[in-house]
Amino acid sequence: MSGAVRRQSGPFRAGDKVQLTGPKGRLNTIALEPGKIFHTHRGGVEHDVVIGQPDGSVVLGTTGEEYLALRPLLNDFVMSMPRGAAIIYPKDAAQIVAFGDIFPGATVVEAGVGSGALSLWLLRAIGPAGRLHSFERRDEFAQVARGNVTSFLGGEPDNWTVTVGDLVEELPGVVTPGEVDRVILDMLAPWECIDEVAEALTPGGVLVCYIATVTQLSRVAEAIRRTGLFTDPDSSETMVRGWHVEGLAVRPDHRMVAHTGFLMTARRLAPGAILPQLKRRASKTDFADEDVEAWTPGSLGERTATDKRLRKTARAAQAGAEFAVAAEADGAAPSSDQPDAAASAT
Repeated sequence: MSGAVRRQSGPFRAGDKVQLTGPKGRLNTIALEPGKIFHTHRGGVEHDVVIGQPDGSVVLGTTGEEYLALRPLLNDFVMSMPRGAAIIYPKDAAQIVAFGDIFPGATVVEAGVGSGALSLWLLRAIGPAGRLHSFERRDEFAQVARGNVTSFLGGEPDNWTVTVGDLVEELPGVVTPGEVDRVILDMLAPWECIDEVAEALTPGGVLVCYIATVTQLSRVAEAIRRTGLFTDPDSSETMVRGWHVEGLAVRPDHRMVAHTGFLMTARRLAPGAILPQLKRRASKTDFADEDVEAWTPGSLGERTATDKRLRKTARAAQAGAEFAVAAEADGAAPSSDQPDAAASAT
C-alpha cells in the first residue's frame, strides 16, 4: 500500500484506535466500531459515544464513570500489540534511531524483525522516501510483524520488504553491495553476519547491534575488530527512571525500566582504509571462541514461544491488520503524511 499512514489528529471516526483511561488509571486500547460497547467490570463505554469526539475528550461510561479518550502514540501501540517474540522497548528503539542516525530517505536493513516494533520506528524515521529491508528466520514471527505494522499504518507500506530466511544467505540477493546506509542486528549470533553486513554497507554507514548478554557483547565487539572494516565499536545500555512529582512530594518512582539489552555501534571504513591504532595500556584481552561459547544463548538454549502461542499471536495480529485495512478503505483519506495511532485491546 503506497503511503500507508495513520491520522494523527481530528475527531475520532470508525476504525480509529483509541486509548481509554479509566478512573483508576488503567489503559485500554480499542478499535472503534459503530454499535459496539467496550465492557469493563465497572460498566462499559459505547463506541458511538467516542466516535465524532475530538482527540483528548472525556466521555462517560454506561454507569457514569469518566474515561479520557486519546489517540494512542506509537509508544503505546508497541507495548500492547500482539507479540510473537520479545520486542525492542521504546527506550532502546529511541537510542537506535538516535545513535544509528536513521534519517529520512535512508536505506536500512534490520534482522530479525521480531514482532515488528522496531520496524515501525524505523519506517517512521526513514519516511516514504526511504527503504526498509527486514529479515526474519521464522515465518511465524514475520507474519506477526506484518500484521502489527499493517494494523498500525492501515496498510503495508511499499517501501518495506520482509524476507524470511537467514541474513547471510538472503542479504546479497536483496541489496546491492555498498548501497545500505544503516544495518540493525537484533539476533542471537550477530558475529556470524559481520562480513556480509560490511559488504552491504556504504562507506561511513552505521552498524547497530542490539545484544542481550555481556558474553555476546564481547564476542560481537571482537568479531567487528577482527574484520578491520569498521571503526572501534562503542557499547552502552539505557536505563529509564521515572519520577513522582506532586506538589512538594518529589521522588524517584519505586520501579524503573533498567537493563533490557546492550547497544553497540560501529561505522564502515572506506575500502582499503586502515583504522589508526589507539594507544592503550596493556590488558588481558586474548580469548578464544570456546571461552565464551559455553555461556552464550546458543549453548544454554534460546527461550522461544511455543508453536501454538505463535499461531495464536499471528492470528491476532492478522485480525488487527485486516480491520485496519478495511477501516482505511471505508474512511476518509488520511490527513497526515506521517503514521500514527495504535493497537489492540489490552
